[in-house]
Amino acid sequence: MIVRDIRDLLAVHPLFAGIEDEYLDLVAGCGRNVRIRAGEWLFREGEPADTFFVVREGRATIEIHLARGGSFLLDTIGAGEVLDWSWLFPPFRWQFDSRASDDVRAVAIDGACLRTKCAEDHDLGYALMQRFAQLLVERLQSTRLRLLDVYGDGRSD
Repeated sequence: MIVRDIRDLLAVHPLFAGIEDEYLDLVAGCGRNVRIRAGEWLFREGEPADTFFVVREGRATIEIHLARGGSFLLDTIGAGEVLDWSWLFPPFRWQFDSRASDDVRAVAIDGACLRTKCAEDHDLGYALMQRFAQLLVERLQSTRLRLLDVYGDGRSD
């Protein structure tokens, strides 16, 4: 299959598997192709969350800033994955930092555009909420496992 446009890129992504064609068109209408060079920030904690990324190539980290300085790596997102849900929930601020580990090519979806379309079509909103709820569950499980690696299971022997 030759991928020609954003709709084609999204149509083959697992997040949008089985979604109605008309909804895929609406989502694609909010998207644009982006390239983020290795080392550049995709977003920073506390800044307005106005985008999510469907990663096509490369890897990006999800990090939290530590009070004592530095950062803690929560996860790494690669090709075929989706980067972030903060655009979906008030106050629409990034909850983490994300930086490109490699050059990243992604479809950036304008969150404000998509929220407006979801408000106008609640079925679209529900379809996306189901998909992003699953994404949240997967990301929380991944974070839980990473924390267990760092801190153990909390039991004292």
